[in-house]
Amino acid sequence: MTQEQLKAKAAAKAVALITDNMVLGLGTGSTTRYAVDMIGEKVKSGALKNIVGIPTSESTVRQATALGIPLGDLADYPHIDLAIDGAYEVSPTLDVTKGWGGALVREKLVEMHAERLVIIVDTSKMVEKLGTRGPVPVEVTPFGWQMQQRWLAKKLGCRVERRETNGEPFITDNQNYILHCFFATGIDDPHAIHRALAGRTGIVGHGLFLNMVTDVIVAAPNGIRHLRCV
Repeated sequence: MTQEQLKAKAAAKAVALITDNMVLGLGTGSTTRYAVDMIGEKVKSGALKNIVGIPTSESTVRQATALGIPLGDLADYPHIDLAIDGAYEVSPTLDVTKGWGGALVREKLVEMHAERLVIIVDTSKMVEKLGTRGPVPVEVTPFGWQMQQRWLAKKLGCRVERRETNGEPFITDNQNYILHCFFATGIDDPHAIHRALAGRTGIVGHGLFLNMVTDVIVAAPNGIRHLRCV
């Protein structure tokens, strides 16, 4: 079974949790695209009625709009029944890293208001320690980004690179930059990293999603696992 097939299986399991009249957080990324497609199919067929989606990126807005999914925003729908999103790493405590697609701030803004946050992954995303598969993204204002890069490297003891596309800075939906923080041996204390970043002016958000996830659906060649936060 290919990785794409595994993503689709995880997405189908998550979409099966949706019922009529729900307000849904619609995540961003390659795995979540499958879920949004499936939601669109259910809306079109009438299998899902009276739902509202709260998208986490402009790309998800475009996808959901094309599928005919009714959309709203946090101002009108401050309570979200269920959010579905992917992740790049999932720890044994169901903390995750997200945001390699650059949508981390809007994802967190939406998903922090979700009664239930369901993360869908294939088995390759399961790790013993966050920060081992790749960098933790940190969104920063363009003004003074070099100072943030230096501060992050010194404060966190990591290597920091600005995310670029074709030699130019990657620009988020919020018109900010992304700095990738690489930890040579992973992150021993994610909560300490969160605390260090929380009060720093110019840092808009980061890709550590801690104590937020309620469910993780993991697709493996030998079947689906549904992990729940206890």
